[in-house]
Order: sequence, then structure tokens, then C-alpha cells
Amino acid sequence: MRRFGLIGKTLHHSFSAKYFHDKFISGNINDCVYELFPLGDISELPVLIESQPELEGFNVTIPYKKSIIPYLDKMDVVAADVGAVNTVKIIRTADQYVLVGFNTDVIGFEFSIDDFGDIRGVLILGTGGGAEAVNYVMKKYGIPFLFVSRNTRSPQIIGYNDLTHELIQKYPMIVNTTPLGMFPEVDLMPAVPYNFISSRNFLYDLIYNPAETRFLKLGRESEAKTQNGLPMFLFQANKSWEIWNS
Repeated sequence: MRRFGLIGKTLHHSFSAKYFHDKFISGNINDCVYELFPLGDISELPVLIESQPELEGFNVTIPYKKSIIPYLDKMDVVAADVGAVNTVKIIRTADQYVLVGFNTDVIGFEFSIDDFGDIRGVLILGTGGGAEAVNYVMKKYGIPFLFVSRNTRSPQIIGYNDLTHELIQKYPMIVNTTPLGMFPEVDLMPAVPYNFISSRNFLYDLIYNPAETRFLKLGRESEAKTQNGLPMFLFQANKSWEIWNS
């Protein structure tokens, strides 16, 4: 039996297991399973891999997209440039294994924003692995961006208190890459001044569970265009499957 899965700290929000379960059924794929592997700490990864000899690959979610890198033997060019990994392929021999890291969040985000039109500037909420994928796409297309975080440790990172009406108009697309609002803590949301949001803005949330976070709901009520992370999830999941079968 070929085994795949997802690692992260808490995984009850994820659609990954259901997505791949349905994929295997619809494709009449009878020799594959996809499981959730919650890890209390990324240091538990080697034990997991050694205890699952049939494991051929896995996805990575919050908060391990950056901290997994020291455990990898190789990374593809995009993952190395991004500095974050969300897909790992395991190449096994008789007595050892090699972990190869990829970033399919990049292609997922890039393909999912096709209908957002002309993007003049982006505010990226958060500085984790998802934020680095968004950052990579913005750089690729030469789109101005700023990181917004509670921790303003560099000139390119501003605080939520620094968000003015002028900035929100200058950077009309706002992308939430934080877990704020993710199931089950659906009442949480980034501390954006929502009174400055208007029909000129585009709000994108990498979260897809719930389908409409409070962040997106408040944007919609201010007549902004909104999109959740489900299209990105589907694109990146399909790319992961390609990688595992390449």
C-alpha cells in the first residue's frame, strides 16, 4: 500500500485527507491511502518517517513549512528561493531514505489569482511559509508588496497599526496568510482597519475552512472582491500528486 499524508501541529481544519480519499475513489486508485500525522514538534519527523516505511510523500502545513528545511536532503529551485516547503517526496532505498522538498503553494497561489485583474500592490498579512509563497509570486511579476505583522523586525515589515487609508488604497490587494480565523477559531481575524476597505480592494484568504472567514466577510460587506484559499489548495494538491508520481 502506497502511503501519503499531511504533517502539521493541528490538522482538524484540513481538507487534504478527504480530497485525496475522494481522488483515489474517483480514479479507481486502490493501492493508496492519505493520512493525517499531527506532530507536536518538527523534531518528531524522523521517527514518523522511520515508523511508516510505506510513506512515499507528505504535505506540510502550519507551522512547519520553514522549520522542516533542516531535515531535508534536497530542495527544488523554487522551494529554495521561497525558503519554505509544503510538499516532500521520500525516495527510499534498502537501508536509507532521501527527503526532497518542493513548494506547490507558489503554483497554487499564482494560478488562483488569474481573475483578480490588474494587481497594483499587495499587503501580505503574516511572515510564515504561506507569506513567502505569496512574496515569491509578487516578485516574479514585479508587483509592489509589504509584509504586515505583529513583529516588525525589518524595514519591509510594517505593523497593523501602520495601516492607513492611503496604504490600503496604494496596496489594494490584501492577502491573509496567518491562521487567524481558521476552524475552529472562526471568530478571530487579522487586525486590519476594515473601515478603510472599499470596492477598490481585493481580499484573499489562504484559509478555506471556513469558506468565508470574518476577514473575508467584512471585506465583502465593504463591497471588496473576496476569495478564499480553496482554489489554491486544489491547485497545490494536484501538483503534489504529480510530484509524488513523477
